[in-house]
Amino acid sequence: MDIVLHLCDANILTPYIYPKTWKEDDPLRQILGLLLIVNVGGYLLYFSVASLSYIFLYDKRLSQHPHYLENQVKLEILYTIKSIPLMSLPTVCLFFLEVRGYSKLYDNVESSLGMVGVVLTCFLFIFFTDSLIYWIHRFLHHKSIYKYVHKDHHKWKVPTPFASHAFHPIDGFLQSVPYHIYPFLFPLHKYTYLVLFVFVNIWTVSIHDGYYSVPNVFKPIVNGSAHHMDHHLFYNYNYGQFFTLWDRIGGSFRYPSAFDNNGPIDDMIRKGIIDGDEVQKKK
Repeated sequence: MDIVLHLCDANILTPYIYPKTWKEDDPLRQILGLLLIVNVGGYLLYFSVASLSYIFLYDKRLSQHPHYLENQVKLEILYTIKSIPLMSLPTVCLFFLEVRGYSKLYDNVESSLGMVGVVLTCFLFIFFTDSLIYWIHRFLHHKSIYKYVHKDHHKWKVPTPFASHAFHPIDGFLQSVPYHIYPFLFPLHKYTYLVLFVFVNIWTVSIHDGYYSVPNVFKPIVNGSAHHMDHHLFYNYNYGQFFTLWDRIGGSFRYPSAFDNNGPIDDMIRKGIIDGDEVQKKK
């Protein structure tokens, strides 16, 4: 993550964050810089991606669902605003270790199989993190843990993109741990790590966006918004992050109701909440 620190050089952060006398490798300077970057970057990424998703992808009819809370978007945003600074504390601790050289992050692409190695590590990173997140997520649903940590996120039974980061701080950090420990176990190009970290945050928004139209070829293997909607509605299915593999292995896979019909929209039609003829016209 030292590449991120270089983006905010001394001319930008001094003397507002730390004095000019502090050297670039001063530990306290690095920690303060990381705290600023993680918090500001986290808010910017969250609000930009979630807002675009909500405006252009999210089906606003879902706001009429019986489980949709009053002022839900506002509540999701306020919860996230409070959680991000707390989630950033353990995150910065791990980034700091990376900056100090304790990880396997590397600078030179040619030092590890070139671009072929970069591409391969992207796939390995996604499969590795998907595997760990599945089991962490299931652990968070254990009856002895759920009500203290993960229950807050399930407050949003019909989530919007703004629910993507509305976690209890411990919950949010635990589900991000696989992303952080990967570069301590396996070689990973620094810029690739930064790109992947942004990607997983965008993906987290995407599985809460209420947009179920995906190519048929991806439906059996990719854990998308339709899968995750059923996780929020039915609680103990579809724990995966990227793929359906571990849900199938772990016996927790549920074929998304939105693929057979309109999912929550169809449920609202049956209950007479919205007009089915209008839904058909929009198809």
